[in-house]
Amino acid sequence: MYPRAKSLGIILKDNKILVEERKGKHSTGNGLYYRLIGGTIEFGECSKDTIIREFKEETALDIEIIDYIVCLENIFNIEDNIGHEIIQIYLVEFKDQMQYQKESFKIVEGSKITYAKWISLTDIFRGKIILYPNGLNEVLKNNFNSL
Repeated sequence: MYPRAKSLGIILKDNKILVEERKGKHSTGNGLYYRLIGGTIEFGECSKDTIIREFKEETALDIEIIDYIVCLENIFNIEDNIGHEIIQIYLVEFKDQMQYQKESFKIVEGSKITYAKWISLTDIFRGKIILYPNGLNEVLKNNFNSL
């Protein structure tokens, strides 16, 4: 098995970021965890195009890229299955500024429906939530700690 290439987006609002809430097995146990919105880069697709496409597919909303943040390498183990991701992370924003008024967003991936919501960066920095991919907490601290 080979690493999967992914592209994820950070959206900020009032010292909070928008993250998808999920329940299930993850690398540190079982239960509630959060992840950035985005997904797998398709063959022949640039990571910038992926993040725009994934937001449109999953939320039906348009975004624009503000800045490239970092590339993370995420190696994890869930029930003795090793996963390996190479992740391009971008700072993005909604094209429609009215979207920042919403408290939650429906995320649709095929037949699976979850929701995204705004989570305080302070709660993330204090370790109050489980956030993936691994290494994202440090990226947020290094880039957005002064908000």
